Amino acid sequence: MPSDDTSSNGLLKVGIIGTIIVALCCFTPILVILFGAVGLAAVVGYLDLVLFPALGVFILLTIYALWRKNARGSAS
Repeated sequence: MPSDDTSSNGLLKVGIIGTIIVALCCFTPILVILFGAVGLAAVVGYLDLVLFPALGVFILLTIYALWRKNARGSAS
């Protein structure tokens, strides 16, 4: 079983990487161009319904991982 430090580092990595990827997809036309090229342009209108909540989840995950890492560091 992984230790708490390994688990919080994993959470932090997932949170940061997820936040960067979702932010790129939200604020740049990467997905719009990709979906248009593949022929799924009708889906573009619904991207905000998925991307903004995903961005919020990844930001909260990053904050939680940082809080957990700081709490473990101050306890020892």
